[in-house]
Amino acid sequence: MTTPFFLNREDLLISDFWNSALETIIKCLRKYLKQLKAPAGTLSEALGNLYLDSSPGESDVAAGSPQEETLVTGSCHLKCVCYGLGNFATCVIARNQLAFLLLLLEKCQIPRSHCWVYDPLFSQLEIAVLNTLGVTVLSENEEGKRSVRGEPTVFYMPHCGTALYNNLLWRNWSADALSKMVVIGNSFRGLEERLLTRILQKHYPYIAKVLKGLEELEFPQTSQYMDIFNDTAVHWFPVQKLVQLPTDTWASREEPDYQDCEDLEIIRNKTGGP
Repeated sequence: MTTPFFLNREDLLISDFWNSALETIIKCLRKYLKQLKAPAGTLSEALGNLYLDSSPGESDVAAGSPQEETLVTGSCHLKCVCYGLGNFATCVIARNQLAFLLLLLEKCQIPRSHCWVYDPLFSQLEIAVLNTLGVTVLSENEEGKRSVRGEPTVFYMPHCGTALYNNLLWRNWSADALSKMVVIGNSFRGLEERLLTRILQKHYPYIAKVLKGLEELEFPQTSQYMDIFNDTAVHWFPVQKLVQLPTDTWASREEPDYQDCEDLEIIRNKTGGP
């Protein structure tokens, strides 16, 4: 018997949306990986064989679907962190977002063992399913405050609260750390358009300050997946743009607290830990 999850996967695979979204992600990742080459050549050899394989195996492509690009990263090992997936056992939107995550890992050559996921709403059943799928479920609510620790990392955060993105930027607030990140989530440009400037600067200052230091590619909009991936974009942070930001951009690294922030849209860590 075919489970709903695998039905979501097959529907996604044969959709025009998936092929367009994958093309958008790979376009971004190619630029991102290129900038990771070290000038002295320490990473040049590791990234030298970066290429796109346009001939995935038959098991990767549903019958009748167009061939799609697969990112091959050579010796550059990407990691992935997923926040805010939601209750995929009961929510169709969350189930589609999980299917997208697993396809993303596959096409970007990220082993499932190199993927960490967390949502404070996960049930024990959902945690068990994720463990069976081979990804690692984090045991602590990090509130998005995870350091990349110098490792190239893709953050998959569909429809997360704005504070979660702001926290992630704060934890990695340096040109070096940001240049090693890719964020797939709510459009930062969209946040800028929707929020009053004073609200963005007061409550989400790290998003406000990094807007001129990023590149953003929007996901395609299709009626079939409008509710699932609307306002979603891929963000990366070119070193050339980051170093051109005013020097005082990096001076303040105060941890966000959101004490006066209404509609926070994230679940806080009740232990109060970092």
